Amino acid sequence: MNAKAETVGADAIRSEIASLVTIRDVLRHAVSLYGEAGLHFGHGSATALDEAVFLILESLHLPIDDINPWLDARLTEREKTLLGGRIARRVAERVPAAYLTGRSWLGGLPFRCDARALVPRSYIAELFASPLFDGSGAPGALIADPQEVTSVLELCTGGGSLAILAARTFPNAAIDAIDISADALSLAAENVAEYGLEDRIALLKGDLFAPVAGRRYDLIIANPPYVGAETMAALPAEFRHEPALALDGGEDGFDLVHRILAGAAAHLNHGGALLCEIGDDAEVLEAHQPDLAFLWLDTEASEGEVFWIGRDDLSQDR
Repeated sequence: MNAKAETVGADAIRSEIASLVTIRDVLRHAVSLYGEAGLHFGHGSATALDEAVFLILESLHLPIDDINPWLDARLTEREKTLLGGRIARRVAERVPAAYLTGRSWLGGLPFRCDARALVPRSYIAELFASPLFDGSGAPGALIADPQEVTSVLELCTGGGSLAILAARTFPNAAIDAIDISADALSLAAENVAEYGLEDRIALLKGDLFAPVAGRRYDLIIANPPYVGAETMAALPAEFRHEPALALDGGEDGFDLVHRILAGAAAHLNHGGALLCEIGDDAEVLEAHQPDLAFLWLDTEASEGEVFWIGRDDLSQDR
């Protein structure tokens, strides 16, 4: 913990928030505390203000899209105690806000969230909602008709959020979702059940393709661990609350990505493709895989962190 974080202790924070009156008061105070403590963000919120808004609204079971209607609402003593405790832990222990609330949002949907898996975050969610996949008939669409996708494999599913979003995006698809972590799969099962998708999403434990030997799919999606060793050693405390297994991608971050590229063709139908998120080291991956024709996909918040590659470009027997 740095020196700034030690300037205000957890007990002092709880006491200060207990003396406040409105949501506006708590929001302002939280943003000040976050700045003073030098917190790091990146678990669904990019700034102190955005994360404080999320923590307050989610904790109070209010719609998270707009705090303005509630700013002058007076808080009960119970609500101040709840918010004081969560804000104190966010500052003193560096716990990600989504772990404190037990819920996170991705692609417009809420998901149960705790330390069994990463806080849901992936640019693939934004791509699913884009004209590349939504069946709107846009030129250059990667999937012209999402209803024609009947089988999807998700690797490294974590808490299951992308598998659930895939079920929404491809309404006729059966989905196999794999993870090596039993803890992550237990959380995924809760999310799948919450959306009533047990009949469409099969959760499988194992190492990448091992549980689906011999099976082929129209689409494979993956958001695997891709943090390199140097970055892992310097991770801010917030990210150290997440399971290291879900972050650590080996020396250069691409151990699992290379294995996914090596095995994907054998598990894709003709005309199928792999959609994979790899972080911001595209040039490193291209240097290791010079013969592969990656199509890099940008989103509103990213540039070249997700690639698309068809089976024919992966297969050795084209």
